[in-house]
Amino acid sequence: MRSQIPMGILLPLFLLWGLFASAQYKYEREYRIRKVQFPEKALDYIQEKLIDAKRIRFYKETDSIKVSYEAKFKKDRLWYSIEFDKEGMLEDIEILINPPDIPNDSFNKIQEYLSGNFKKYRIKKIQQQYAFSESESPETTIKNAFQNLMLPSINYELIVSGKKEKTTEQFEVLFDAEGKFKSIRQSLPPNYDHVLY
Repeated sequence: MRSQIPMGILLPLFLLWGLFASAQYKYEREYRIRKVQFPEKALDYIQEKLIDAKRIRFYKETDSIKVSYEAKFKKDRLWYSIEFDKEGMLEDIEILINPPDIPNDSFNKIQEYLSGNFKKYRIKKIQQQYAFSESESPETTIKNAFQNLMLPSINYELIVSGKKEKTTEQFEVLFDAEGKFKSIRQSLPPNYDHVLY
């Protein structure tokens, strides 16, 4: 006689699997927008930082769980990306960096993780991330980022082209200041179909 698994057990297992799968893969789309479409509260936070900045661009990002806004620009030879939620509250600030900008011990741990989780990989982009936390004001986070401080609270966000099985896909991988793995999600290339008119 064949034993059957009760439906009361199977359903929660499928739900848990679905939650795990969605936590790993959040598909993100980015659209260029006009400055007037950017949250006013967010602009108030960064208005001073935009003085003397070059190549200022504004974006709206959507993924499977949220909407956010991002301002990208170059200032003092550094590329910045400042992200806000839909209400205009600061989420994080990222600065484009190169591997030599990461302490050796941290970068070695990052490479160990990538080598252990991909058959083959190529780092396409690295950003030093200052995530906003309730323990400090948005102004403090902005100040720390624009002073480019090496704090224990920073993260490194890598865009990696990696091969796990047969195909090569793009991933966003997050590590803490010590190079410890925090999260991974599959990312799609930016969508610039949204035309300014």
